[in-house]
Amino acid sequence: MSLDRLAPALFVLLWSTGWVVAKYAALHSEPFTFLTIRYGLSALAFLALCLVARAQWPKSRATVLRAIYSGFFLHGFYLAGLWWAIANGVPAGISGIIAALQPLMTAMAAPFLVGERLQKTQQLGLALGFIGIGIAISPKLFGPATADLGHAALPLAVNLIAMGSVTYGTLYQKKHLQSGDLRTIATLQYVGALILTLPLSLIFEHQHFDGTARAYGALVWSVFGLSMGGVGLLLYLIRRGQVSRAASLIYLMPPAVALEAFIAFGEPLTMPLILGTVIVVTGVYLTNRRIAERQTPAEA
Repeated sequence: MSLDRLAPALFVLLWSTGWVVAKYAALHSEPFTFLTIRYGLSALAFLALCLVARAQWPKSRATVLRAIYSGFFLHGFYLAGLWWAIANGVPAGISGIIAALQPLMTAMAAPFLVGERLQKTQQLGLALGFIGIGIAISPKLFGPATADLGHAALPLAVNLIAMGSVTYGTLYQKKHLQSGDLRTIATLQYVGALILTLPLSLIFEHQHFDGTARAYGALVWSVFGLSMGGVGLLLYLIRRGQVSRAASLIYLMPPAVALEAFIAFGEPLTMPLILGTVIVVTGVYLTNRRIAERQTPAEA
């Protein structure tokens, strides 16, 4: 089976574990500090891979700067904003809904920034995905955690801006970094992310990292499973297909995380979650299915 067929499923499997890892990491480290360590080690790991594989580095200074710039948004501000928002009062269920907005934000912005046009079926798939994710996490919306939501206006705004950041980074990657070795580009992107999180850690935190086995386990998986495996597949998907198709896979994350939490922690699978998951999978299928583009007389 080709990587093109395996990549989406592998991406969902790897990326969804990030939410589980974050649950452990938050108990052992401050968010910006953990991300700074993660991005630094990820940059070094990709650098070692590039040196061993003799990967080609960008030949122009402009491409180097574009890769660093994209990493600032695609990795740095995205996770920094998301982790900070959750740590400062945004319920996980609400944050999940905000995360589900990314495919819609990407689909709406793609025609203006990269000239992508969505088929009617893909538009329907995106809408179904959003509806499904709302149903899946609806029990959390009406839980006690939402009572203090009015006191979390700033964290909510930061969470929304973070999703806008990863959307912009994805589209910028598609438009300006379509050529070149993905391994060297990923290395430079983590440098860009590090440029953001290191000052945040030094200014706002005490660089707390307790060094327990769980902390190091979360760090190792974050670097090799998520930063190298998950992000590498994401960059591959962005290059190989439409950015809106790659972004639509984000819809599968909350259901995948729920299943992993059921297996790992015994958390219940509710009926809204099961129903929402079915709708989500349908929406992702419609968004990702290949539709033959027909040329109009004007295009011929």
